[in-house]
Amino acid sequence: MRLAIPIYAASLCAVGCTALTLKKPQGVPELTLPELWKSAAKGNQGKISTGWLRTFHDRDMERLVAEALDNNFDLARAEAVLRAAKEGTIIGRAARFPSLGLSASGARTRVGNGPLDDVALTSDFGLSLDAAWEIDLWRRLRDLDAAARSDYVAAQSDFRGARLSLAANTAKAWFDLIASVQQIQLAETTLESFVRNHRIIERNYKAGDETASPLDVQFARTNVAAAERSLVATRLGREEAARPLEVLLGRYPSAEMKSRDQLPQPDAKVPAGLPSELLWRRPDLVTAAATLHATASRADAARKNLLPSLNLTGRSSNSSAGLNQMLINPEYLVWSAAASLAQTLYDGGEPSATARQALAQNEAAVRAFAAVALEAFREVESALATERSLVEQIGFLAAELKQATLAETQASRDYSEGLVGILEILEAQRRAVNARNAMILLRNQRLQNRVDLHLALGGDFATLPPAPGSE
Repeated sequence: MRLAIPIYAASLCAVGCTALTLKKPQGVPELTLPELWKSAAKGNQGKISTGWLRTFHDRDMERLVAEALDNNFDLARAEAVLRAAKEGTIIGRAARFPSLGLSASGARTRVGNGPLDDVALTSDFGLSLDAAWEIDLWRRLRDLDAAARSDYVAAQSDFRGARLSLAANTAKAWFDLIASVQQIQLAETTLESFVRNHRIIERNYKAGDETASPLDVQFARTNVAAAERSLVATRLGREEAARPLEVLLGRYPSAEMKSRDQLPQPDAKVPAGLPSELLWRRPDLVTAAATLHATASRADAARKNLLPSLNLTGRSSNSSAGLNQMLINPEYLVWSAAASLAQTLYDGGEPSATARQALAQNEAAVRAFAAVALEAFREVESALATERSLVEQIGFLAAELKQATLAETQASRDYSEGLVGILEILEAQRRAVNARNAMILLRNQRLQNRVDLHLALGGDFATLPPAPGSE
């Protein structure tokens, strides 16, 4: 079963108008969503507890993510943008209500140029109350209010996306740091092994052992120098892995971040039969949908702006030498009320162009939504396929590493007994080191991909988004 969703159905510009007809965009593709992800394994619907971080079973990582959410500067900026968007909803709603204004004035005038006894002083005070209200005949103001609320939904989703991205990047940086520590340990162990072999070979050569030659000694010295260089490079790699994590945590990037030396073990398998509805939790998709609704509402408002508008105004004022009389005697007040019906006959085509512009922006948002949705599907399918491939690769690499370790041990034993030459033992050591390093990289890659899968899904593997209208 497949769920077909016409992308253009989200556009709200369907109401006709004799001045400007807004038609459904032509050629908008229909997006077909898979009900179950094709790359997921077959079986029953899988569920995990809410909170995808817990599936990695790493308390240190969870603590670091909490610290990042509290101290990260980019997230604080996103929160400020969200607060600004919330105020925008108040601004949009305020236009639908009457406005009241109160003003006061006062003046004191000197009359006469003679002696002080002949000079007269006059005082004049004024107080006025103004009211204005645009009657929302065509619901244009309601459309603008709806657009502002959609903008707020988009800002909320952007903020949630920033939190999700920060948590994911913190987790990935933590895994990189652990992997770099493991590579340092491997480089140190490799250097010790090469130094030990070099001593044995050089000792045998000086003792006149026929199995040791000058070439063997040179090979051994080359391996020691290469291992020393590799160790320096891996130490630099650890520092470079620590600095991005410290920045995410809001710390100075001094590369002094410490970590343990074992990568966490995530839950073994991705649950089978993930529903495609999980995709609707993705912040970027929610943002694209909210932007689509906002542009549709603004397109409607721009079209309705071509229609006549009805405005009510009222004014109460008084100018009196005795302001207290006005305050206590309503007869001193002068009231005026007016209603106006306005229709722009010609304005150089600006209103119609504005409406067409808004419609084009809405059509662009429709296609942007389709592009975001397709990219989301690609990311999920790719992460699922990569997960399956990495699991298989780790299985084969584990067998390779086991055999390489056995070969390394056997070569060392045979060399000590004079059964093989130095080239055989060096080759066995090289393969074992490469297999160990590959295992570190592959396990880290699987953790990184698992985080990417959670990012692509917008959260864990089970929690469905709320039904429309439930929030």
